[in-house]
Amino acid sequence: MWRIGIDVGGTFTDLAAVDETGRVVIAKCASTPRDQSEGLMEGLGLLAVECGTDLVGLLKSTERIVHGTTVATNALLERKGAKVGLLTTEGHRDVIEMREGLKDDRYNVRMPPPVPLVPRARRLGVRERVAADGRVTVPLAPQSLAAALSTLARVKVDAVAVCYLHAYRNPRHERLTAQALARRLRGVYVSLSSLVLPQIKEYERVWTTVVNAYVGPALARYLNALRTRLAARGYRGDVLIMQSHGGVAPIRESARLAAGAVLSGPAGGIAAGRYAARLLETPPGAGQAGDLITFDMGGTSTDIALLQRGEPALTGEKTVGIAKVALPSLDIHTLGAGGGSIARVDAGGILHVGPESAGADPGPACYGKGGDRATVTDANVVLGFLDPGNFLGGRIALDRRAAEVAVDRVARALGTERLAAAEGIAKVVDTNMAEGIKIVSVRRGVDPRKFTLVAFGGAAGLQVTEVARLLEIRRVVIPNVAAVLSA
Repeated sequence: MWRIGIDVGGTFTDLAAVDETGRVVIAKCASTPRDQSEGLMEGLGLLAVECGTDLVGLLKSTERIVHGTTVATNALLERKGAKVGLLTTEGHRDVIEMREGLKDDRYNVRMPPPVPLVPRARRLGVRERVAADGRVTVPLAPQSLAAALSTLARVKVDAVAVCYLHAYRNPRHERLTAQALARRLRGVYVSLSSLVLPQIKEYERVWTTVVNAYVGPALARYLNALRTRLAARGYRGDVLIMQSHGGVAPIRESARLAAGAVLSGPAGGIAAGRYAARLLETPPGAGQAGDLITFDMGGTSTDIALLQRGEPALTGEKTVGIAKVALPSLDIHTLGAGGGSIARVDAGGILHVGPESAGADPGPACYGKGGDRATVTDANVVLGFLDPGNFLGGRIALDRRAAEVAVDRVARALGTERLAAAEGIAKVVDTNMAEGIKIVSVRRGVDPRKFTLVAFGGAAGLQVTEVARLLEIRRVVIPNVAAVLSA
């Protein structure tokens, strides 16, 4: 029987299958951002060929699929989540907009505050009150609740977040509200703070509950569609979804607690790093056993994490975009730097690379899909680091001329030659990633020179040696299956 791991990234979908003998089979294909399940099923078909069977045969002989997905992450970062309504204790509807009284750039007086995920018109107060010890001091008022539900029905929300004061001590009012929602707004996704984050601290609780409602419908639709597609092809095993804390959860639980999958994609790479820490021997003078920095560079982003004695750090809250998610998660630092990161020259003549990415469609200029902006991949083609005839196992033929034309635009803006511009793109992205590694190490009092840098992801091998040189890291490990290690 096979066990299959799948990691769907912004550019490529990675798959790995392992049987009971330890045999490993891998596959990789382009992601399909509009519907990730399409690229996933295409990847399973390629994996089946590598396993010597067809898709139906592979799925019938598979006992478990573990899947890391970026559906929740993308919905949050791109602000393409559900139309959410918020029900909260009367007088507390503006907590989510007041934030913590801070701005991202506190010294910039002209910086506008971030636009909340739920506009004020859809944030409604309900007359009720529970004390800090769980006593009901103001019963839930049916007329107040009915008026709020009528407003939400009129504006046709897709999801409702319910976060009453001190509901973690006494969730009765939230449960009654959920029952009323089921009667009045059938089919609407409901997120209760007493189930999502039953703990003290109102600000963190309301944000996490809102994020859960915001990404929940999209993740639930995707997971249900995936389950249907797999079942139609004969799959009867488990489907487990990677969680932000590094564990897994079944589809039903993942759809209910969607906020727990906001860092689902990068978590698989950290799990692989933990496994690598157990396998690697530490030479004399190379620091503590299991001291690693994982460096996962894909087509869209780079995820960096610090492991000490083989264990990653956990954090109780994580900021993703403007949202604060106060659920346990691996402490991962993400950079908008990948193979598809776009190079541009600003009005002052300064070269920037990322965070904007060409993604899988149209992708870098050298993909020949209509992209015309220079990316890190185009620079590597121009520099001769990538073989145009052997990309993605030869399934994609890169257009060297298109890469040269794209890099030439950057060169003209910089007033330099093509090769110098390509080298500049590579140096900028390498420097950005080196600074990212400093954030998880030097800023925490850790000397990265004493750590082993474990590099994986489709683009990591091209950049990691220069990144290590910039940081004076002497030991770099690139696994044999680095391109699909997160799967």
